[in-house]
Amino acid sequence: MIIAFFFVFGIIIGSFLNVCITRIPEEVSIVSPGSRCPRCLTPIKPYDNVPVFAWLWLRGKCRNCGLPISPMYPLVELLTGLLFVACYVEFGISQTSVKWLFFLCLVIILTVTDLRVRLLPDVVTWPGFAAGLVFSAVVPTNDGTAFLISLRLFHWLPPGWLLGLFEGLLGAAFGSLPLWGFAALYKLVRGRDGMGLGDVKMMAMVGAFLGVRNTFFTLLLGALLGSFIGILVISVMYLSGSGRRLAERASRRGLGTVNGIRWFIASQYHLPLGTFLGIAALVVVFAFSSFSIDLMPRLR
Repeated sequence: MIIAFFFVFGIIIGSFLNVCITRIPEEVSIVSPGSRCPRCLTPIKPYDNVPVFAWLWLRGKCRNCGLPISPMYPLVELLTGLLFVACYVEFGISQTSVKWLFFLCLVIILTVTDLRVRLLPDVVTWPGFAAGLVFSAVVPTNDGTAFLISLRLFHWLPPGWLLGLFEGLLGAAFGSLPLWGFAALYKLVRGRDGMGLGDVKMMAMVGAFLGVRNTFFTLLLGALLGSFIGILVISVMYLSGSGRRLAERASRRGLGTVNGIRWFIASQYHLPLGTFLGIAALVVVFAFSSFSIDLMPRLR
């Protein structure tokens, strides 16, 4: 019954996350107006707004005008429901669960929004960063970094809530500053932006929740995943003949060989780094966040 409750609660929250995903980039209120078809503007009836299942019995179309409804909506709802169940199974009913449920919602919004429109909204990342610090003070990550710095550099062990806050700040700095430095260096060398500051702000938020150790794993896994998918996408685009006509016209004007121009076009495809970092953060929450380091016995 508890698992069923978490699943139902998760898909309901997932429905709200869909509203955030679609409306926040458009700078539209997430409160009003109510859900409606974007083409015929017909308000969606409550029985046609049931998470996951309504999309199935409507066969993915608006009941009034037949406009196709993106499968993103039931997929986000289903994913949220499953992640809520996984959070309960992993962490039980506790303050830790509340922390990670809140974090999961933020990450899902950012991950899907970046995938859809290549945007990581400040209205999500900055409040998320503040929430991460608050949650870290209440439910510390206990990865040991703040503990060791406080003890070895300052020879002082602060109270638990302050130690947790310090861990959140260290995680935010560790997650955002390397990305900011890489983006600045890339622009200096290549003369153009290679990474938006949205990724930097997102990792500040993620680091505030995860602490240094898990933020490191998130960056590592996100970079590996992004590199693998990026090489795969570029290779598929090149091998499928994408951009051949444009490359042939450019080659006739003496701009290079056809294959060279095609490879250049394929390599310019912009991948959503925030999406890969978000996926990595979700993996890290369930793979590593249940592990903590208890250093207190060393003081006894």
